[in-house]
Amino acid sequence: MDHAPLLAILAAAGIGILATLAILRRLQVEETDEARVSPFAVSSEGMKRCPACGIANLVTDATCSGCGKRLPG
Repeated sequence: MDHAPLLAILAAAGIGILATLAILRRLQVEETDEARVSPFAVSSEGMKRCPACGIANLVTDATCSGCGKRLPG
C-alpha cells in the first residue's frame, strides 16, 4: 500500500493550518497597534468640514451632504 498521497495531503493540511495561524496572529497584532492608520483613509484637503456632523464637503457646497445643515462661509 502506497502512503505517499496520504502523506502529501497531511503535509498540505499542516502547511495550511500554519499559514492560517500566522495570518490570524498578524491580524491580532495589527488590531492592537494604536499607531495604525486605516488603509481606507481619504484626504479632505481643499474641502470644508460641517460644524454639526464633521463630514467633509466641497468648498462650493452651501449645505452639508451628510446632515443637510447650512455650511458657514
